[in-house]
Amino acid sequence: MSTAAVNKSTTRETGQPQAQRQVLVALSGLLIALFVSTLSSTVVSSALPKMVQALDGSQTQYTWIVTATLLTTTATTPIWGKLSDLFSKKTLVQCAIVVFILGSVGAGLSQSAGQLIAARAVQGIGVGGAQALVQIAIAAMIPPRERGRYSGYLSSVTAVSTIGGPLLGGFIVDTAWLGWRWCFFISVPVAVASLVLLQRTLRLPVIRRENVKIDYLGATLITASVSTLLIWISFVDGPFAWMSWQTGAMVGGAVVLLAAALWVETRAAEPIVPLHIIKQRTTVLAILGSLAAGTAMFSASVFLSQYFQVSRGYNAMHAGMMTIPMMGGLLVSSILTGRLLSKTGKLKPFVVVGSLLLTIGFAGLGTMDHGTSLVFIGVAMLFVGTGVGMTIQNFILAVQNSVPLKDIGTASSTVSFFRSLGGTCGVAVFGAVLARQVAERTTQNHESASVAYGAATGNIFLIAAAIAALGIAAALLLKPVVLRTSIDTTEETATVPGAEEAGSAPRDAEPGPDGRGARGPA
Repeated sequence: MSTAAVNKSTTRETGQPQAQRQVLVALSGLLIALFVSTLSSTVVSSALPKMVQALDGSQTQYTWIVTATLLTTTATTPIWGKLSDLFSKKTLVQCAIVVFILGSVGAGLSQSAGQLIAARAVQGIGVGGAQALVQIAIAAMIPPRERGRYSGYLSSVTAVSTIGGPLLGGFIVDTAWLGWRWCFFISVPVAVASLVLLQRTLRLPVIRRENVKIDYLGATLITASVSTLLIWISFVDGPFAWMSWQTGAMVGGAVVLLAAALWVETRAAEPIVPLHIIKQRTTVLAILGSLAAGTAMFSASVFLSQYFQVSRGYNAMHAGMMTIPMMGGLLVSSILTGRLLSKTGKLKPFVVVGSLLLTIGFAGLGTMDHGTSLVFIGVAMLFVGTGVGMTIQNFILAVQNSVPLKDIGTASSTVSFFRSLGGTCGVAVFGAVLARQVAERTTQNHESASVAYGAATGNIFLIAAAIAALGIAAALLLKPVVLRTSIDTTEETATVPGAEEAGSAPRDAEPGPDGRGARGPA
């Protein structure tokens, strides 16, 4: 049975267990691809200190082992999304997985921190494709109202890989006959299994458009701008001062590149970040909320593990276990939120509560130092995890609900792009702040490494709380809508009286003569 047929069956008989099983079979390869791509990020979090030590790396390189993956994930996500609107989504997912496998093997064979960073960058290209295309494929198969149910499965897979990643990474590096290289090698057989399952189970209609153009120039300029800014953040106040010609050259260059990217995007036939979608109120607010959630998710997973190892003296495996409250909150909240969304169709209450919990959790973590009660830290992590579970997928769902099917890929990847951008910038900025504060405290205040790391980690989470507060504002400003029950806005408009009030796009959201889609409000 084709996935399209499964979708029709599910749309008509959503309550039947048989239809749900058929959809899950069709999604099995996608879920495993999502699992392995998420695992690749979390499995290294507990192992990073030992990796850097084994390769004689620095604190800056510690950050860039994570940042390199996030940067290429961010840069390539819009390209994967655009390609998915033009070519076979199934083939693209398989290509992304192959790239991921090559990056994983390269990372496992690295002989220096520089080689590891380069391999992680390749790995990030595959991660960007897998994570973006899984969301896009599901959006092409299942209506937003029912998507809440399956988003629960999606979030559960993410949560399991997020929970298991630090534990698995800690076990691997603490096992003498394995070693840190297996943090990368272990992803390869799982990725191969997902390729096989995708080939056997996933069937999606292929819709091709003629005379299409990929905006490679826009993607290159955006990537170059972000990369220049992140490199400046990593080295400023170290090799060169804030007020120096290097600062002027790098910041000025980033601004010029960004301005050039905006100029290209306004003139490109197929812009990589379509401005007509970004201008919609729902998309703007979803981007703001995703920036906050992305910063929270990535920075917490990276720096909490380092805090437990360096400041509290736990080994890698125990450090991974200490993050279970955060990952457990993510797992439970994502499942419950998905089921309640399918029943009510009301999105706004969940993202408002989730953004509030996220901010409270980071505010709590912002008060910690080397001697803070582990119970208090656990409660704060539970709040952070619950907040992420209620927001991270639902901001994307809000945008998917407001655009026609032909723009699903581009719209979804645009929000994912900014979420990854928030995580990339967050890890880079927080890593730079952490390194400088630790250096100052150990040299000027003569504090021990454990004391310095504890206080510095609390400071960066206090900054994260301020960023998370932006998500509250974005959630409150979202228009209350009821998720539509059709896959495409045009279906809802054509078949359901008063569809606009039910949360679908208005009639003028149908494709215009230039083929670029919605012109009306979200």
